[in-house]
Amino acid sequence: MESPLPPRESGQFVAERSRDVSVEEEGVRRIAEMLYALRGCEEFTPQGWKKMNPLAPSWSSDEAINWVFVVDTMNFSFWHPCGEKPCTITYKGKTYSGYMALCAAVTRAMDEGVPITDAAYMASVTLEELRQVLRSDNKTPMPMLEERHRVLNEAGRVLLKYGGSLRSFMGKGDNDAEKLVGHIVDSLPSYRDEAVFEGKNISFYKRAQILVADFWGIMEARGEASIPNINYLTMFADYRVPQALIYLGALRYSEDLMKTLNEGLQLPSGDRREVEIRGCSICCVERIKTHLWCIIEEKEGKRNEDINSAVIDFFLWSYAKEHHMEMSHIPIHLTRCIYY
Repeated sequence: MESPLPPRESGQFVAERSRDVSVEEEGVRRIAEMLYALRGCEEFTPQGWKKMNPLAPSWSSDEAINWVFVVDTMNFSFWHPCGEKPCTITYKGKTYSGYMALCAAVTRAMDEGVPITDAAYMASVTLEELRQVLRSDNKTPMPMLEERHRVLNEAGRVLLKYGGSLRSFMGKGDNDAEKLVGHIVDSLPSYRDEAVFEGKNISFYKRAQILVADFWGIMEARGEASIPNINYLTMFADYRVPQALIYLGALRYSEDLMKTLNEGLQLPSGDRREVEIRGCSICCVERIKTHLWCIIEEKEGKRNEDINSAVIDFFLWSYAKEHHMEMSHIPIHLTRCIYY
């Protein structure tokens, strides 16, 4: 079987053939200018990883690395149907929903003495035990609990082959971003985020890329060796960042697609429209990055490639969360799958 195109090339391939989603250059330039004005801010650096997610353990310990692996393995499908209450989890007096509810649940479990980051526990945890770890404040459970249980067991079994150490597992990628992504998707089937579009095998690898980016962010924050070739990473194609790109005018949906999304209809994983949203989002962020690099070179007379697609994604995801009320009129696409 033909190997899929890497995520960046997949995004370009999709964008060139997309029918219902398009990249808007004016919006791309506007976001690039906005990001240029924010350069130097902590939120716009890999070191801003912890500030963006205060629920993570202190990055000074290896617990942060193990925590990231558990969370990234179960990091998918948090949306709730319109009219239904979301799953919420309260931790230390603050109530969270969505991805942050998962983070709260894992940190809460650690406080309660559950060895959730231990590979042997991950490999053997039962569905009922995980149900208790991910228990909700209300009657709405964490979505796709059975799937989260399956992928956590799988991840634990794989990690045990490396002595239970995520560092050892990631070491097989030679600390190169491209090799790390390849190693992750080869080793963990649940991270193998691929599709077929216009007869071509393509890939997004959202969770694999975010695992590498999170690992890189921790290493940078701790002052340890950085990961070479980090610019290999693209944005992490999900359902929240495209909403921000639409809101900021860098992506546009056709009237038919917007109507479908406003009606709350689910798009199956691999559906042409779902692939177009994800692929065009990747292409859009790549163009934002390119414009931003050009602005830096034009205004400062030097190349600066420290600002990469992963950092831009971190910012846009946080922006979407911060401005969720202002952009609530823009529908997200609804797809139930284990990939995002």
